[in-house]
Amino acid sequence: MTGRDFDKRSALFFIVSFGAVSFFADMAYEGMRSVTGPFLAALGASGAAVGLIAGTGELAGYLLRLLSGRAAEKSHLYWPITLLGYLIQMAAVPLLALAGNWWLAAGLIVMERTGKAVRSPAASTMKSRAGAQIGQGWAFGLHEAMDQTGAMTGPLIAALVLWLHRDYRMAFAWLAVPAALTLVSVTALRLGFPYAGNVARETNLRPHADLTHAFWLYAVSAGLVAFGFADYSLIAYHFAKAAVMGPSWVPILYAFAMGMAGLGSLLFGRWFDRRGLIVLVPGTLIGAAVAPLAFLGGFDDAAAGTILWGLALGIHEAVMSAAVAELVPEHARARAYGIFTALFGLCWFAGSALAGALYDVSLPLLVAVSVGFQLLGLIPLLAALRAIAAPRC
Repeated sequence: MTGRDFDKRSALFFIVSFGAVSFFADMAYEGMRSVTGPFLAALGASGAAVGLIAGTGELAGYLLRLLSGRAAEKSHLYWPITLLGYLIQMAAVPLLALAGNWWLAAGLIVMERTGKAVRSPAASTMKSRAGAQIGQGWAFGLHEAMDQTGAMTGPLIAALVLWLHRDYRMAFAWLAVPAALTLVSVTALRLGFPYAGNVARETNLRPHADLTHAFWLYAVSAGLVAFGFADYSLIAYHFAKAAVMGPSWVPILYAFAMGMAGLGSLLFGRWFDRRGLIVLVPGTLIGAAVAPLAFLGGFDDAAAGTILWGLALGIHEAVMSAAVAELVPEHARARAYGIFTALFGLCWFAGSALAGALYDVSLPLLVAVSVGFQLLGLIPLLAALRAIAAPRC
């Protein structure tokens, strides 16, 4: 270990470099995820199996972050854990080209989510160390913007390969290129910034005290918002079933949404550095407007809802990570990120399952539940703001 640490210049370069890693990574795995549904169908999987595979992968990935975050905090192997996670995740993408049946493909899809779960708490902790020098909102917002640019590019690459070759396996094979670039770039980042993993060791005799009342209130708020936030897969399903738009518009609007996510993360990340958690109030209101537009309107409303969906996603992705870094001391952040994202993922999973069930019952009821839970999330958010502002004894 070296005694060197970040200054403003090296911190910005680290965030931009990590953003490049995420650009390639998202290009690979979001390109993969954009076509796994129809690929599984082509292999003979039922609709129920596709939904179960997607839900299981997401749920397992979020729960595993509890363990990986705790492991990073206890072992201080932040870089090795991050590299292992990227290796697992990126290997799963091109291996899908070799999957000969749907259950093997399902295993690789879950493997991809597992890799992301392994790396996320450790990587977020290292990024937060750089963010302490340049502003957590700016650091995570800039990183998220580069991340979402890759998320926008990957599905377009997959769509282009499918248009040219009409072969899902060929699409997965081409995505091996950004997957390989991800591994090369994250290895180079490790060599250039070995000290990024030099996280302070715990000094508190009561370690649970590091997770403050404000942190838990904020976690509850984020969970309520996640429960009410509609998943794009259900939104896209509605567009197709209700014939709101032609099939070609769905990936195009998704690409626009990813672009808006990047813009939202930049703008609200900078705003967070100036104003703090209060910026999530308008961010939550933007998210609450998505369901009425997406599920109850025509093409114009659906397009607007999709764009707002991307904007709200970018806001929460950037500000959530920055807020945890501000609310929790450095040595406890990997654990905090693991707990926070596990809670967030559980709520997202449960909310998505309920939304899917309500879709077959009543669209107005689905919209009411979506809007209601997101607005309910404002209550613990405002309580968290009061807890942050309260003088410490």
